[in-house]
Amino acid sequence: MHCLKLICLFWLILLRLYVSAAIFSSPLYTPCHLRGRFHLNGMHKAGDVVLGGMFTVHLFSVTPDLSFDSEPAQLTCYGFDVLGLRQAQTMAFAIEEINRNSKLLPNVTLGYSMYDNCLTLGVGLRAALALISGQQEEIMLEENCVGSPPVLGIVGDSSSTRIIAISSVLGLFKVPMVSYFATCSCLSDHQKYPSFFRTIPNDAFQVRAMIQILKHFGWTWTGLLISDDDYGRYAAQSFHTDLSLSGEGCLAYVEVLPWNRDLPELKRIGDVMKKSTARVVIVFAHVGPMINLMEEVVRQKLTGLQWLASEAWSTAALLQTPELMPYLGGTLGIAVRRGEIPGLRNVLLQTYPDLHYNDSNENNMVNQFWEFTFQCRFAPPPAGWVENGGTLCTGEEDLQSVETEFLDVSNLRSEYNVYKAVNALAYALDDMLKCEPGRGPFTENSCATLQTLQPWQLVYYLEKVNFTTSFGDQVSFDKNGDALPIYDVMNWMWLPDGRTEVQNVGDVKTSEFNGEELKLHEDKIFWNSDSKKPTRSVCSENCPPGTRMVRKKGEPICCFDCIPCSEGKISNSTNSLDCFSCPEDFWSRPQHDQCVPKKTEFMSYEEPLGLCLTAASLLGTFICAVVLGIFIYHRSTPIVKANNSEVSFQLLLSLKLCFLCSLLFIGRPRLWTCQLRHAAFGISFVLCVSCILVKTMVVLAVFKASKPGGGASLKWFGVSQQRGTVLVLTSVQAAICTVWLVLSSPMPHKNTQYHNDKIVYECAIGSAIGFTVLLGYIGFLAIISCLIAFLARDLPDNFNEAKLITFSMLIFCAVWVAFVPAYISSPGKYADAVEVFAILASSFGILVSLFGPKCYIILLKPERNTKKALMARGTKDTA
Repeated sequence: MHCLKLICLFWLILLRLYVSAAIFSSPLYTPCHLRGRFHLNGMHKAGDVVLGGMFTVHLFSVTPDLSFDSEPAQLTCYGFDVLGLRQAQTMAFAIEEINRNSKLLPNVTLGYSMYDNCLTLGVGLRAALALISGQQEEIMLEENCVGSPPVLGIVGDSSSTRIIAISSVLGLFKVPMVSYFATCSCLSDHQKYPSFFRTIPNDAFQVRAMIQILKHFGWTWTGLLISDDDYGRYAAQSFHTDLSLSGEGCLAYVEVLPWNRDLPELKRIGDVMKKSTARVVIVFAHVGPMINLMEEVVRQKLTGLQWLASEAWSTAALLQTPELMPYLGGTLGIAVRRGEIPGLRNVLLQTYPDLHYNDSNENNMVNQFWEFTFQCRFAPPPAGWVENGGTLCTGEEDLQSVETEFLDVSNLRSEYNVYKAVNALAYALDDMLKCEPGRGPFTENSCATLQTLQPWQLVYYLEKVNFTTSFGDQVSFDKNGDALPIYDVMNWMWLPDGRTEVQNVGDVKTSEFNGEELKLHEDKIFWNSDSKKPTRSVCSENCPPGTRMVRKKGEPICCFDCIPCSEGKISNSTNSLDCFSCPEDFWSRPQHDQCVPKKTEFMSYEEPLGLCLTAASLLGTFICAVVLGIFIYHRSTPIVKANNSEVSFQLLLSLKLCFLCSLLFIGRPRLWTCQLRHAAFGISFVLCVSCILVKTMVVLAVFKASKPGGGASLKWFGVSQQRGTVLVLTSVQAAICTVWLVLSSPMPHKNTQYHNDKIVYECAIGSAIGFTVLLGYIGFLAIISCLIAFLARDLPDNFNEAKLITFSMLIFCAVWVAFVPAYISSPGKYADAVEVFAILASSFGILVSLFGPKCYIILLKPERNTKKALMARGTKDTA
């Protein structure tokens, strides 16, 4: 690239040196002559100010030696492009329209000088040098050269590659250049190309527009084909960058299309497309490489592809043929904004050849168009033309009698950009000429005049130009020389009768409030598939909620596996990169796409276990009440009197409390139930065991009192002493419970250690020491009672209460000794169930052991419930 710039600069300097040498080698007022001259296809019109233009009127050229010789360098161009001439005629029309406008550039006549670049870099560079240096045969010299006015600005070129080379040279002299079709984002460097402007959006915006289309249809896996030039390379670079930043997709492959018909390379590219799973193909290339590619696509029958076209070929008629439409039908493309230019068609209809044109100098593009359209030749024709049946052009042929794109103004895109470029230069020049002396932007507030105008001064005003076209589009340039970006979205429709129609299905533009905005009319889009729906193009299908994406090693980020989230984690969006843990009180549902409240578990009254324990507790309470009623009813009978009826009543009441306290362990734990359950349990059982202990001690004291000298022992076991002993022993347990509740009270606790997906509601005991002391005190009293009862086991039968007490205490101790390991090893609600079972089992054991035999005698053997029967048993046993 640097070498190309140096070559261009060298030729420009060389040309100026030739002119300077002529000036300084001649006396004042003598003419100077050009050493050499380019022969270029051109159109010219004189004016006070001349604007230059560069257009592709021919597609190919045979380039001569670039050196200046004494003989003019001959240039041959062929392959006439009607659209290029229409662009040139649009520039001529715009200039004529401005000249007729009394409000824009009054008293100033614009002229033009336009050249054909023949789609060749060397020719385009020659044309640019010719525009800024002139090709006059003779310049009259006074203090300054006097001749035709200089070209102050150039409209063109259409190719980014040519613009890079030309603008690098013109930028040195600050000659403004407004392109209508060069889109390379590399040209948006106003420091490198200070005098370059364009009325077409750059490729960076076009790339972002395509990425928006990909995102809209969910196409994340695409192929990219580019032309082998700056246009394609910079587009590929932008695509890689923007696609990575957006995270909206990946490129399955990037291939460079050759300019020539390189069949092995085209076959290789076709094989890549065929093997790839990408169903969407983006092409940033010109029409020529696309034609070569489509020949290979047809040969390999690569159907089922969705094509995305850049503006370079999105409306190309050369590709809209019956042979290619089975493959290219449904193509979506980014196209230059279409505009309307009123009156242009009438001017095009008035295009006529110059019958008096001298072909010895520059070739006339209109005459060449006439020969191309009507297949004739102007005199003098080539040798053998007439003899071989060729006709001579008369200039009277009717343009409306032939089919030609030249007259079709229904789809003006590049022409509309040419129109805006010419007007931009005109408005800038108008603003400059309206400058008031002393208020100008230049040195000492000076203004530029038509006589002293320098190109860089026009650049200054061009940077600030702002106007609105008759079509309603605003034209202005940003700090990089780029126009306000707007594109049309086109769709290639293949009609049933075989005709092709390229229709507008939306647009993409930058708005002040919404940024870059894509609008699509999906109902109008033609899809070239049986389903008539957009194709799917993804490397991997979307990961549904409940899974996370894991990249496949060594492949692009769009290729991934979907891994289900682990237990307790969810992903609630498509293509989630990670799974998120649920809050503490929530758990993932089986689909792992939503957190749901954890199931709560506690021993409730509704479940079978809780129901059974509740029934057992109420049954025990009822039995206690029945026994108490029996004892009260038969309180005057000997068996009731002989068993210390008052303590028995207290014992039955305490057993009722023991049965009822088990209900506190069933149901949803609450603060008051957690605090009350262990206190009620501890106090109730101490009351029960205290009664049994007192009962045992009374039995032993009565037995000793029956012996000689033992009567004194009964004074310590009177009714008051019995009540006081029970009260004191129970108060100790009450004190233990009080200290426990004050220092470290039990409270409800959500336990998640047992089950990840469940919350076990339980009562945390608060202090293990407090619970241990509570159980230990109960056990201590039970052991004392058991030992005393064991010592009294051999008493006479009339005092066999000791045996029953011994048996009941053995049951009690056995139950609570088994309770401790079972309680520790039981999780959650089952620990409560074990404790309730121990309470009920020990309570039933005491109730049955102590009161079962007595109730049996009272109810079923009343004959044994007499003093005589009791005494008789005692006598018999003694005998």
